[in-house]
Amino acid sequence: MPEIERIKEELGWLKVVFAALVAVDISLVAWVAQNYAIAVAQLVWLASFGVLAISLVIVWVNRVVYRRLRKLESL
Repeated sequence: MPEIERIKEELGWLKVVFAALVAVDISLVAWVAQNYAIAVAQLVWLASFGVLAISLVIVWVNRVVYRRLRKLESL
């Protein structure tokens, strides 16, 4: 498989991963916003940590995508 096609396939998978992570992140933020007053404190902290962790992974995936795009442009 040529390198260009491989990079395109990787970008396709990264788009799916990015979309799924954004959906989960938004859902967790919404849950915390709606339930912070009534939920168990440990659960709110865990969800908040999850939001932070998933947000960092989203940033990482975004950086990987831009690196692949720059590599694709150079080929």
